[in-house]
Amino acid sequence: MNPLQRLARNPTAYRLLMPAGGPLIEGAEALLRFLSVGRVGVLDAAGLPGVRITASGRKTGLARTATVLCTPVDDGLVVIGSNWGRRRHPAWSANLKSAQQVSVRRRGRVCTARVRLLTGDERERAWVAALERWPNYRIAEDRSGGREFRVFLLTPAA
Repeated sequence: MNPLQRLARNPTAYRLLMPAGGPLIEGAEALLRFLSVGRVGVLDAAGLPGVRITASGRKTGLARTATVLCTPVDDGLVVIGSNWGRRRHPAWSANLKSAQQVSVRRRGRVCTARVRLLTGDERERAWVAALERWPNYRIAEDRSGGREFRVFLLTPAA
């Protein structure tokens, strides 16, 4: 485990990073992506499982890209709209909610994936799987003021 991954997974460090962390990490993500011509981001540097999702903006129709933490599951990838525990959903999750398909870039490979917002038992199973991989979601959930995070399943399109 590299030092950045150890730091990111540490619950105490995560709690301290959360208030200013979102803008700080998002800025570092943009800078790393710019300097590496899109090849490396913060999650890559920290050794955490992440994907770059490109979806059409729900209002503008323009391509919008976000880097998000992911949890591999049997039939695809689970992504969670935690938004650093803020009280509002992340913009990318609203775009996914209105999209049927997105472009997913993971480990240098690009594919098209179907998007499904999970609900009920299916959401609960995916949430448990995500918590096993990233327990800090629980900290973000506590900080969010009771907002239920959007949980999406991305499955490869045929």
